[in-house]
Amino acid sequence: MAREQPRSGCAINAAVEVLGDAWSLIVLRDIVFGGRRHFRELLTRNDEGIASNILANRLRNLVEDGLLSRDDATRGQRAAYSLTEAGIQTVPVMVALGTWGMHHRATSHALSVRARILAESPDLVDDLIDDLREIHLGIPRPAPERPLASERLQHAFEAATERAGAWSSGSDAPEPATSNADV
Repeated sequence: MAREQPRSGCAINAAVEVLGDAWSLIVLRDIVFGGRRHFRELLTRNDEGIASNILANRLRNLVEDGLLSRDDATRGQRAAYSLTEAGIQTVPVMVALGTWGMHHRATSHALSVRARILAESPDLVDDLIDDLREIHLGIPRPAPERPLASERLQHAFEAATERAGAWSSGSDAPEPATSNADV
């Protein structure tokens, strides 16, 4: 039975609460879209409030399942997690889940802007995948002269949230669409 309200306004979270194991995709979401690669960052900067034992379990499972790799940290260093090719290939799945979530579940506008941008920009999704391959696998981007997809996504996010702010202060402004989350 579906929950009345998801744990947060994130459409990816809302979708996977209905469709499967929320935590694994949420951990991947935070690595892909939040650039978080260490346990402490993943634990403390998670909107849904993941418990440390659940996070440790999901990271271990994601490594075992071949979606993440874990570097061997030496004494005094933090272990970093990197996406594998299989982990990078979850990006289109997360975009699809976010799109589904923003259409069929309660989400917040603020946490939905990036998902809407990605749903409407397949070329940006492809470029983000290329960026992730460079960051996590060391495979150079095919077009290194172009700005990073993450920078383009951030600029589009800022422009969309500025427009939404202007709409909320204007009288005949369009109603901001309910959209996906922290994607």
